[in-house]
Amino acid sequence: MARIKIDLPAHFSFQTELPIRISDLNYGGHLGNDALLSLLHEARVRFLKQHGYSEMDFGGAGLIMADVGIVYKGEGFYGDTLTVQVQATEFNKYGFDLVYRLTNQNGKEIAQAKTGMLCFDYTARKLQSVPQEALQRLETKA
Repeated sequence: MARIKIDLPAHFSFQTELPIRISDLNYGGHLGNDALLSLLHEARVRFLKQHGYSEMDFGGAGLIMADVGIVYKGEGFYGDTLTVQVQATEFNKYGFDLVYRLTNQNGKEIAQAKTGMLCFDYTARKLQSVPQEALQRLETKA
């Protein structure tokens, strides 16, 4: 079976800390896959906010997630504090990727992830080009 491989950048322009809550655990007693996706969402919102944007106002466009890939590297447990690093990569006409690295308080890698983000006009319900200002702002932080 082919495994997902995520190419991590040498540098991440943003990082934030997120605790693993009791509600983030699955029946195995560790961080559940659904909760990890939720933590990625929180990190993405914080990343965008640092740049002056939100998912609904990305320089005149909205954002919609087109795909996600997650590679698990270790277990996360209740009480762990995860450092989530985020970097925008792979810009194209309609979007870009956000790449994530999650490590625990001991520096152990818990996961790597990638979300494909597309610019979306929620009124017209169709894709739109990446706003030039947003592209330049994120590219200069790469």
